[in-house]
Amino acid sequence: MKITLDIWRQKSRNEKGRFVRYELEEVSPEMSFLEMLDLLNTNLIKRGEDPVAFDHDCREGICGTCGMYVNGHPHGPVKSITTCHLSMREFKDGDTITVEPFRARSFPVIKDLVIDRMSLEHIQVAGGFISVKTGSAPEANTIPVPKKNADEAFDAASCIGCGACVAACKNASAMLFLSAKVSQMALLPHGKPEAKQRAREMVAAMDDMGFGRCSNTGACEAKCPKNIKITNIARLNREYYKAY
Repeated sequence: MKITLDIWRQKSRNEKGRFVRYELEEVSPEMSFLEMLDLLNTNLIKRGEDPVAFDHDCREGICGTCGMYVNGHPHGPVKSITTCHLSMREFKDGDTITVEPFRARSFPVIKDLVIDRMSLEHIQVAGGFISVKTGSAPEANTIPVPKKNADEAFDAASCIGCGACVAACKNASAMLFLSAKVSQMALLPHGKPEAKQRAREMVAAMDDMGFGRCSNTGACEAKCPKNIKITNIARLNREYYKAY
């Protein structure tokens, strides 16, 4: 396959960026999207040019660091996957692919396709904890949990913090991320002691980090690679109201 790439290049967060076009041949349909970028970087290095910087770690759809816009879609045009799981089989010979970083004020560009997601970490640190007893481990069945609650808490906890929900939202809201982090603890008895403090402080941290407001368009749920539901946002709102 022959692919044309329009990739956002930006040397640092303090410099202006621009799209640069690259022609790439010998792309196998069996490659992942990141393997295709690896091939591009190999060619750039051989020519003595600066390779394209992009985030990646596990390449197994777990860490969420590989997030980027591909043809206008966070993580690419395929539903419920991360960029590292995007296959070149989704593209055709001769296609032009536009690749750029997530666009949000709270996600400043560090270099090329690498963005700073520390704003999400600040939200998590603000209230993402529970009280625990020191000493020996408690018996697992000491506190019974309804299966429905356990299942919903597990689903919420599957959020990997990739930021696709923020990138998809026209307001750059982090409500889906925040609601998942609040829900995974609000649904379980272990999260009750700090429930009010958690809701207040995590919402305040989200506002401090400059994220926008939720307007219920549902774009966040549509582009979430882990299928986090916007029903969690309703739960977050209830938790927040109860905190005052």
